[in-house]
Amino acid sequence: MTPAQATPAERDRGALDASAAADTMRSGRLVSLDAFRGLTIAAMILVNNPGSWSYVYWPLEHAEWNGWTPTDLIFPYFIFILGVAVPFSFGRRIAEGANRRALFAHVVRRALIIVALGLFMRVFPDFHFSGIRWPGVLQRIGVVYLAAAGIYLFAGARARWGWTLALLLGYWVVMVLVPVPGHARGDLSPAGNLGAWVDRALMGGHLYRGTWDPEGILSTFPAVATALLGIFTGEWLRSGKKGRVLSRGMLGAGVVLTVVGLVWGLVFPINKNLWTSSYVVFTAGTALILLGLMHEAIDVRGWRGRWHVPLVVYGMNAIAVFVLSGLVTKMLTLIHTGGEGGRSLYGWIFVNGFRSWAGDYNGSLSFALCYVLVWLGAMWVLYRKRIFIKI
Repeated sequence: MTPAQATPAERDRGALDASAAADTMRSGRLVSLDAFRGLTIAAMILVNNPGSWSYVYWPLEHAEWNGWTPTDLIFPYFIFILGVAVPFSFGRRIAEGANRRALFAHVVRRALIIVALGLFMRVFPDFHFSGIRWPGVLQRIGVVYLAAAGIYLFAGARARWGWTLALLLGYWVVMVLVPVPGHARGDLSPAGNLGAWVDRALMGGHLYRGTWDPEGILSTFPAVATALLGIFTGEWLRSGKKGRVLSRGMLGAGVVLTVVGLVWGLVFPINKNLWTSSYVVFTAGTALILLGLMHEAIDVRGWRGRWHVPLVVYGMNAIAVFVLSGLVTKMLTLIHTGGEGGRSLYGWIFVNGFRSWAGDYNGSLSFALCYVLVWLGAMWVLYRKRIFIKI
């Protein structure tokens, strides 16, 4: 079909695809990395916005404690991707002689903005700070970015590997050997683990679960290792190697890390809430496998089209869509319709627009999928207008 014969929708898709490819050529961006980021943020919006938390299929829920579900892969994937992007952001500028302290000042500014956004989402719209939960997703992202990017800027490759091993092994050691008052040494239960004790001591009354928090202080240290493993991946992608060498390298490393994580999990369980060292290695391994497959498909073989463009659209405004979707969700839950039980507008839309025809679980899933599509439409408008909200 010639351009003249193509429908307007097909021309739009072709223009977006060509635009993404052109952006990659101009800036050194990897389309597969943007698509992976978009897939991750779309999955995050999906699992965060069921029609009702009472009706959620198990793959869209977190594991109760030890073990994992597909949902438990989403957050570490985002942090891993954050790490992959660091060498692309700073590698060329460092090679050209940019001042590392000036670059780090940019890192500090960006980290503070991310943390501030997380706190803003917590207190919006009443802005009451008393008793709020201090940790959170964006707060962890900001702190991890600050630490990992700082290590990248001021430490060499060997030192970065040293930091990674020290964070993973050190966290393992302190979690199983340091005793917690009133609990046995090595207690990894929700209330008895060292991380929960530290959080209660320093942030009591400001935690997600009261006695512990999945984004607590101590578990942020191994999360830095997740970002560092992403940084090593970013350096591999910028190493000058081409095509399938990159894809196969990521796939091979991904398989090894996945196996190591599973084996390590036999003695230090895979646990998202504790962000255990085995969880870091396992999730980095699966992230490498997925990124390797996407790199092979999109960047090497050029399999682009309807399937990858929506992911790129999401990926180019990832933080913006996460914040905006979260704020809109909060507003929908705060607006009450005055119906049965004082139902919120969020609940009213679910009950009348989805559960009424799809049932409890399918209606809840349909609501979440529709929410993802609504925000895809909003981000598509920004993408078409070349508006990319950067921090």
